[in-house]
Amino acid sequence: MDISSGLLILLIGALAAGYGTIVGAGGGFLFVPALLIIFHMDPAIAAGSGLVIVLINSFSGVFGYAKQKKIHYRTGIMLAIGALPGSLLGVWLLQLYSSSSFYFIFASLLVALGIFLFVKNKPAVLMKKKGLQARSVDGAVVPEIGEADQETASITKGTAQEAAAIENTNLQGKWLIPLGLFMGILSSYLGIGGGWLLVPILIYGFKVPTHYATATSIFSLCLYTTVGVASQMYYGNIDWITVLWGGIGVIIGSQLGVFLSQKIPGKIIIQMLSVLLVVIGFRMFFQ
Repeated sequence: MDISSGLLILLIGALAAGYGTIVGAGGGFLFVPALLIIFHMDPAIAAGSGLVIVLINSFSGVFGYAKQKKIHYRTGIMLAIGALPGSLLGVWLLQLYSSSSFYFIFASLLVALGIFLFVKNKPAVLMKKKGLQARSVDGAVVPEIGEADQETASITKGTAQEAAAIENTNLQGKWLIPLGLFMGILSSYLGIGGGWLLVPILIYGFKVPTHYATATSIFSLCLYTTVGVASQMYYGNIDWITVLWGGIGVIIGSQLGVFLSQKIPGKIIIQMLSVLLVVIGFRMFFQ
């Protein structure tokens, strides 16, 4: 690999990690498509290398989120319990089905998720929700407590209100372990960590505040992607030169992502992510 290609991978890794850390997706959702589309890498090698990048991203990001006290450890551990066997199953499936089916499954998931997030977070919908939730107090419009306020509280009122909010959600092990199993399969099979799907499920399915969902997702990635990476090493599906260049970018980008996560509302980041997922997905359909 020449220097220019290495620097390009470094830049992609930094951008992917920055975005991935903010939204709790691990960065693989950008890194793997780049390897497939720009460098025409074999799908199995791209998935294996991407999973290592996800692991580096999650380890780097979790330190920053731990300092911010945004991680719900019990939820992350329960997800990891299910994801560990799922990671092994995902690697096994990858050996059986890669090539064209890999592209189709990956692209379909990206487009479907992108459309869902776009519809849920488009400005018109958000403005309508705010209008319905608003009430007048002495002539001033004050929003009622809701999902948007939980997100605002995470930035302006510290972690106390967020902690209470997440403890009151229906985060039961009977749902988290099967969800972790599914995430583990996706993580190893697609090489993208699964957080890009886990975060929306935590937010919309379990009503977890956005910043807690992203931080907890990054923590769970640390636990279950380790097994997936070990399996990918066993099968020889890792391009270590790509990992070296990408890893440098990921470490830089993840720390930047942790910093920006306190400054940027989750709704805006998810809206930007939805458009990006759809674009990447459609490009892969025609690749």
